[in-house]
Amino acid sequence: MKICHGALIAAAILVAGPAARAQAPGNQGADVVTYIEVAPSAEAQTAGLLRRVAAASRKEAGNLRYEVLQQIDRRNQFAILETWSDAKAFEAHGGGPAMKEFRGHLDPLRTAFYDQRPIIDIDAGAGLSPASKDAIYVVTHVDVTGPFKDDTIVMMKKLAALGRREPGSERYEVLQQGNRPNHFTVVEIWKDQPALDAHDVAAATREYREKLGPMMGALYDDRRYRGLE
Repeated sequence: MKICHGALIAAAILVAGPAARAQAPGNQGADVVTYIEVAPSAEAQTAGLLRRVAAASRKEAGNLRYEVLQQIDRRNQFAILETWSDAKAFEAHGGGPAMKEFRGHLDPLRTAFYDQRPIIDIDAGAGLSPASKDAIYVVTHVDVTGPFKDDTIVMMKKLAALGRREPGSERYEVLQQGNRPNHFTVVEIWKDQPALDAHDVAAATREYREKLGPMMGALYDDRRYRGLE
C-alpha cells in the first residue's frame, strides 16, 4: 500500500501534538520546515514557484505562516517555514491544488529529496513579527545523541533568551522535530550581517557552541537565507 509523504508528516504532527501542548501551552498549530535543493540552472524558476505557492497557501483555511527562503551562498537551495492551525489543515493543504501544482512543477527540477520535517514549537519568543527588508535568516539543524536531549533544550532556551536581547535581533525560535525528539531546528532573524556577526562572536554563543560540541550526533548545520518576498 502506498502512503504519501504528506500523510506521514501529518501523522507525526498528530503524535507530537500532546507533547507540543505540554511544552508550549496555547500553541496547538502544526509547524513544518522543508528543505529543497534544485539544479543550479533552475534557481530562478524555483524561486518563482515558491513565491506563487506561498501566495496561494496563505489564502487557505488554517494557514498561520508561510515563509519562503533562498540560501545566500548556495542559491539553488531553499526552505519553507510554515504553520497551520492543526494537522488536518496541513494535510488538506498537502492534498490541495496549490501544492499539487507546485510539486508537479518542482519535482523535475529537484536534485535531492523533498525534505519535509514536522517540528514542535518549544520556545518561539514574542511571536511571528515580519522580517525587515534586508534581514538574514539563519536556519540551524542540531542533532544530539539521545542522553543529551533535555540538556540541549535548556541550553537552547538560555541562548534564545539572551539572543533576543541583542541589538538587531528580530526573531529567535527553538523548535524540536516531532518524530525525532533529539533533532532540533533553530530559526533566527537578524536585521543585517553586522548584527549576525556580533551574535556569532558573543560570549554566550561561544559558550553554547563549546558545550554543545561533545553532545552532537552530526555536524552543526547552520544555513543563511534571505526571504524571497
